[in-house]
Amino acid sequence: MSVLIRKAERKRTKLRLALAGPTGSGKSMSALLLAFGLGERVGMIDTERGSGDLYAHLGDYDIISLEPPFTVPKYREALKAFENAGYDVIIVDSLSHAWSGEGGLLDKQGQLEKSGQYKSSFATWREITPEHNKLVEEMLGSKSHIIATMRTKTEYVIEKDDRGKNTVRKIGLSPVQRDGVEYEFSLVLDIAENHYARASKDRTSLFDGWSDRIGAETGRMLKAWLDSGAQPAPAQPAPRDEPLTPFDLEPMDALRGRVSTVIQTLDKQRDLASVEKVMRLAQGLLADCDAIDGADDLKTRLVDAFDAARERVGPSDAAEPQSMEMGMPE
Repeated sequence: MSVLIRKAERKRTKLRLALAGPTGSGKSMSALLLAFGLGERVGMIDTERGSGDLYAHLGDYDIISLEPPFTVPKYREALKAFENAGYDVIIVDSLSHAWSGEGGLLDKQGQLEKSGQYKSSFATWREITPEHNKLVEEMLGSKSHIIATMRTKTEYVIEKDDRGKNTVRKIGLSPVQRDGVEYEFSLVLDIAENHYARASKDRTSLFDGWSDRIGAETGRMLKAWLDSGAQPAPAQPAPRDEPLTPFDLEPMDALRGRVSTVIQTLDKQRDLASVEKVMRLAQGLLADCDAIDGADDLKTRLVDAFDAARERVGPSDAAEPQSMEMGMPE
């Protein structure tokens, strides 16, 4: 494999923005106002039972309404429909329903666990994680600007006002989505109950110390920054200075060999801690199986081998196993 060293250069890109806040903080309105400053054609994926239409007085935008169950394929179909129709900005309002809503991924995981068809809860998550990843990839790979709203878990705190009297204030905590999903976005703005926003993640460096209400001017500021980078060059195949490897020629055969090696290694382990260590080291194989068409059987073999190895070595005082799929949600 050849290694290319090049000078860093910021290129024009599309916005990947998450707006997180408690109920009533103004996520939907903020998303629309920002979108109007960002692009001309705005589409909203509405999961809030028609509430997206309540803001029609703000400007011109179109809606795709999603009804329960809030499955990942529905979200992906709506994203693709807006993208194929040439919309500049797509608002996903709200992304939380894909996780915790009726028919969302948490709901599906619970149903799989209750079905009795899986040996462990670990095995059910190997069905859920690829779906979650596909939804994230659909947003990150879109040709449109993406704005996703997420509800946050709510907590109430008692504070003293200017007159020294106790007041109750609602604050938002972590987003209602899979743990860590906010790191997939280039910009995360947390909106408080008073509708003021602050950046908790900002790759643009535009919002350092910034605290304000989101409006069309926020979108125009972001658009200027996004368009100020260099024009991306057309994708070109990477030059090779080495012969093709067996993996290049027959990726399925190479993957099959790697899976077999891990299974053989599992068979040699004699305690649960060792079994789990092997599987942690082999987590990357799941991503490879997802990336190659027709590799579902190999993925199933790997997980079944893990379950069999755990049953063979019996219980242990070791810690609970970590998921091959990069972390189990709460």
